[in-house]
Amino acid sequence: MANIYADMYISDEVYEYTSGILDGLKERFEKIDMMAEINQMKVLKAMQKNKVDASCMLGTTGYGYDDYGRDTLEKVYADIFHAEDALVRPQITCGTHALALALMSNLRPGETLYSPAGKPYDTLEEVIGIRPSKGSLAEYGVSYVQTDLLPDGTYDYESIKKVLLENDKITLATIQRSKGYQTRPSFGVEQIGELIKFIKDLRPDVKVMVDNCYGEFVEDKEPTDVGADMAVGSLIKNPGGGLAPIGGYIVGKKECVENAAYRLTSPGLGKEVGASLGILKDFYQGIFLSPTVVSSALKAAIFASAIYEKLGFPVIPSSAEERHDIIQAVTLGSEERVVAFCQGIQKSSPVDSHVDAVPAPMPGYDSDVIMAAGAFVSGSSIELSADAPIREPYAVYFQGGLTWPHAKYGIMMSLQTMYERGLVELK
Repeated sequence: MANIYADMYISDEVYEYTSGILDGLKERFEKIDMMAEINQMKVLKAMQKNKVDASCMLGTTGYGYDDYGRDTLEKVYADIFHAEDALVRPQITCGTHALALALMSNLRPGETLYSPAGKPYDTLEEVIGIRPSKGSLAEYGVSYVQTDLLPDGTYDYESIKKVLLENDKITLATIQRSKGYQTRPSFGVEQIGELIKFIKDLRPDVKVMVDNCYGEFVEDKEPTDVGADMAVGSLIKNPGGGLAPIGGYIVGKKECVENAAYRLTSPGLGKEVGASLGILKDFYQGIFLSPTVVSSALKAAIFASAIYEKLGFPVIPSSAEERHDIIQAVTLGSEERVVAFCQGIQKSSPVDSHVDAVPAPMPGYDSDVIMAAGAFVSGSSIELSADAPIREPYAVYFQGGLTWPHAKYGIMMSLQTMYERGLVELK
């Protein structure tokens, strides 16, 4: 087939190389399409059950009392995640805010937060107080302990048991589903469920929160289906479907969600206030489109994995492995390759394609970070994006793609940019 991307700066060499790889992915893509159908029906059923109608899109201002659309949306989320309750608000500014809210509202001074799955994502280090920060959990007298993963990236059950039985101050355990800026495997829902059961069998009093960012609708189950007391995420990632302009969610046990609502607003007010400010249509339409948007992102991740795996770069997960989130990690081994990769993604974007992504300091991170995302919603990582901390082992984290054709082009452009600069050989 002729190079249909020739006038989009993709050379014949890169086009032919990537086309050959794409031919071998048809079966994987068919399975992804089937998963999208399963999750689409789950979302549709929840919306129909809760009688979503035109009035749900109107929104409120001021206090937001009796916001029918907001309250109905939270019922929809609770049903999608098979949870008792949900908090879905534009007042939650991002995924880190949602996680901090869930933690700070469900922990008290003198208690201990436990991570049985290694270190959390970089921005949570300041929330917890691993890196000192104003307002951290540590400042409020909450301690933190963690158990590192085994060398193969699995849970160290023996050490987890020891910690749980010896530390009766542990009241909440946090599990991060996605790899974050690590080169470990992401955790599947079934794997998370096994760890939750292990924790609950030893300590039924310990609540479990799952950082669900980047994982929604990748599988046919969510963490709340396998025993999580809370699942937490961002609306500018998977469940926003590329339409939500801001927001986050917490779903789970009613008590946990209520605690979070009182922390978000005020004691005595909780979920009763919080105007939706006219953006509910984007929230509803975003969650409706999310299963198919996630399927595009998954195809993109597998395509990227297959390309860079063939070139000899370490990738997590491999192109043949089952997916548990939309993030593809590629260890490129040098700052030059990381920058070229990200600049290729930026060049392929519909917004700010003329801008060069460069490493820079970022709030919440302990090293310079390069972020490529020419997105309609600023920082939206369900849209085509790539980012990386500028540190060893120089791994880049690629994710997103609202449509498969655009994501496909973006991956080819990342390779094209490195190829032009002599940083890779097509072999």
